[in-house]
Amino acid sequence: MQGPISPAQQNRENLSIEMRAASRVTIIGMILDAVLGVIKVIAGALFHSQALLVDGIHSFTDVASDLVVLGVMKVSRQEPDDDHPYGHQRIETFGTLVLGSILIAVGAALAWENILRLIEGGVDTVPGWPVLVAAAVSVAGKEWIFRYTRHVGLKIRSDLIIANAWHSRTDAFSSVVVLISTAGAMLGMVWLDVFAAVVIAGIIIHIGWKFTWDSVKELVDTGLSQEDTELLKNIARDTDGVRNVHELRSRRMGHDILLDIHLVVRPEISVSEGHQIGMQVVSGMRDALDNIRDINFHIDAENDEDQPLTSERLPSREDIRATLAQHIGELPHHSRLRLHYLKNRVHLELFLEEHTEDTVFTSANIKDQLRDYPWFGSIRVWVAGP
Repeated sequence: MQGPISPAQQNRENLSIEMRAASRVTIIGMILDAVLGVIKVIAGALFHSQALLVDGIHSFTDVASDLVVLGVMKVSRQEPDDDHPYGHQRIETFGTLVLGSILIAVGAALAWENILRLIEGGVDTVPGWPVLVAAAVSVAGKEWIFRYTRHVGLKIRSDLIIANAWHSRTDAFSSVVVLISTAGAMLGMVWLDVFAAVVIAGIIIHIGWKFTWDSVKELVDTGLSQEDTELLKNIARDTDGVRNVHELRSRRMGHDILLDIHLVVRPEISVSEGHQIGMQVVSGMRDALDNIRDINFHIDAENDEDQPLTSERLPSREDIRATLAQHIGELPHHSRLRLHYLKNRVHLELFLEEHTEDTVFTSANIKDQLRDYPWFGSIRVWVAGP
């Protein structure tokens, strides 16, 4: 009987499933793009439609983007390793940036060429009716592949696949423009076909810019929106044991979110209780946003935004025990010493196993012995009952 699957094995299995889904939908889209591109370029050239010709070139840019997606997805879905402990999703972001840049360049070249045609004039050829058929087939095919690709992208949480889906949707939009412009040209507005080619080129530039700018924002570690940040802070503040949240930093890694948060708790609680409070905050945040990949929480005993940072020169436990030994002798064998580093002072709690008549280990005596040390804050001595 097979034992439970480890988190590492589950992660590898998930990555493999996501890679297969991304490859399948991308290959299907690439075949469709290639077929539609050939149909539109041939129909545009034979039946005198500059708009359909540009739309066909747009379809071939989809083929190029599909090739980029296939290559990038294979690399970005690799497991984390020693050199990339957070994974390889940023490669996906870089691929989206490259894809957007290609679209901007292609769109700008097509727009410039057809703007010159409009300025020079002399456009007098009316597109043939097969242009309408080719454009209609393109609209139907691209709308279907858009919905299918977007569904897969959302399922595997891939911004690159989602971006590729919207690239397909722009191709459908541009084919709608071809339908309208061709109908207008047939009704006597011949110049409308070339004007539509400029519009389609503008659509390509717009979507390319959106991909590029979103990728740049992620690569420079742009955080979550103000609304999502406040949502997460409120979840932390409402968690039992949290006094305040004085820092929350976020960044994206592909579709995933990485968080660093500082939680202020009561200074007298144990380390394990502080950790448990942090885990409750993590659970609440993951319930609110399901694409949070990693949360690093820091437990603070005081709000160091309002107070000076605790000095690194404060004595360690070993130094304090040596100081106590120098002034009052070695602590009893079964005693426990608890230290609180607050407001640049050290506050001591000494727990004794049993009562003793010896006045050496009293709060008053220890306070008197340590009062001249600048780091000393307070002392409490607790004695176990009989």
